Amino acid sequence: MLRAYENGKPAVVKDYFPFSQGGVKADELVFTSGNPGRTSRLLTVSQLETVRDVRLISAMRRGYELRGALTQYRKLGSEQARVAYNDLFSLENGLKVFSGELDALQSHELMARKRADEASLQAYVAADPMLKSEAGGAWKAIEKAQMVYREIFNEFDAIEGGRGFNSRYFGLARALVRGSEERTKPNGDRLPEFSSARLPLVERQVFSPAPIYPDFEKIKLEFSLTKLRELLGTDDPFVVQVLGKESPEQVAKRLIDGTKLGDPVFRKTLWEGSRDAIEASTDPFLKLVRDIDTHARAIRKRYENEVTAVEQKSAELIAKARFAQLGTKVYPDATNTLRLSFGAVQGWQERGKPVAPFTNFAGAFNRHTGAEPYALPDSWLAAKGKINLAQNYNFVTTNDIIGGNSGSPMINRNAEIVGLAFDGNVHSHGGSFWSDPKLNRTIGVTIGGIQEALKSIYGATELLAEINGK
Repeated sequence: MLRAYENGKPAVVKDYFPFSQGGVKADELVFTSGNPGRTSRLLTVSQLETVRDVRLISAMRRGYELRGALTQYRKLGSEQARVAYNDLFSLENGLKVFSGELDALQSHELMARKRADEASLQAYVAADPMLKSEAGGAWKAIEKAQMVYREIFNEFDAIEGGRGFNSRYFGLARALVRGSEERTKPNGDRLPEFSSARLPLVERQVFSPAPIYPDFEKIKLEFSLTKLRELLGTDDPFVVQVLGKESPEQVAKRLIDGTKLGDPVFRKTLWEGSRDAIEASTDPFLKLVRDIDTHARAIRKRYENEVTAVEQKSAELIAKARFAQLGTKVYPDATNTLRLSFGAVQGWQERGKPVAPFTNFAGAFNRHTGAEPYALPDSWLAAKGKINLAQNYNFVTTNDIIGGNSGSPMINRNAEIVGLAFDGNVHSHGGSFWSDPKLNRTIGVTIGGIQEALKSIYGATELLAEINGK
């Protein structure tokens, strides 16, 4: 929560959305404003098939195997569990999203609709001589780009994408090596991630004092090098260049035991020094990045020239044709820009059984097992006797949101905030490709639930009084 100041004093704001005191009710109209990150609802059928058959399958197969390795590591002790927590949490979250996306793209209903919509638009273009001359070949061009993408996917993902070198040390080494080269170029000639506008972010990452744990990095790097060899083949020249006669375990140990990149002072000295200093460094990770960078840049260039450039140009032509056919009946894909959605507070049917639109505090305690992932904090357990267990805690709506909307205010028809959006149900992860009002639901925490927690669990009575204008 933020407090705004004006002339050194808490600001008195005339226009704002107050917290609702009446709570939120079933079937109530709810608006959600926010900045949804990215959707892919306007992709062609061939692009959706590539996402389904190549990108998602690969990510999930790899993710499930990595989850096993990280889970085994966290079982070694409490410190290992703490160190692995963030990576494992992020991985679990990603797998949840990928699973929902794959379910959507394996849906006969979704793909049938996509094929019908595409056929309708293609027929519309074919009937208009001007549109046909402009956009008639766009779908074939995208299909050809998908063939290239499928051919180079493993190589691009492992090498330029960095999947074959899963370690913070590698990311830092690549930032240092490429940064030393890219910063010597005119801004317009640089790789986008090293443009003047984005350099501050790179510097924050390079200078970050956050600790790096070598033993944990070895687990991740060994795993990723093993997958690199598996995907590209033992005799692949790039694999031979990286591994030589060593095993993935031996390479990971040699690189991590020999690097100084865990020291932020060392990294800062390299970043602020000359390019010659980085080129002359004997740090094993810097040497690795230097050795493979020509290959990595080459596969990146082919991907950008033969896949993304073709997709972008063709997508613009298809979008123009779609607007001519449908006008504003179809809204554009999310691009992290502001938009407003509306919906209603409604549950859904799950395997023939109704799912209620609300949960309450009692439900949280009923789920408590004392073990992850159903372990409530000690502060909640200590406060149980003071909490109104019947108070609604979370609720679901038919609002159409996506990643990037977390924290978005949920507002009723009286311009009062009734909740804050923070997630979607598992079906909503297919919202990247379409919005299914029967199943997709936004999940929000109720304002009543926030107030109850502030009062009964956290004892933040002064903050609560200020929020309520008292």
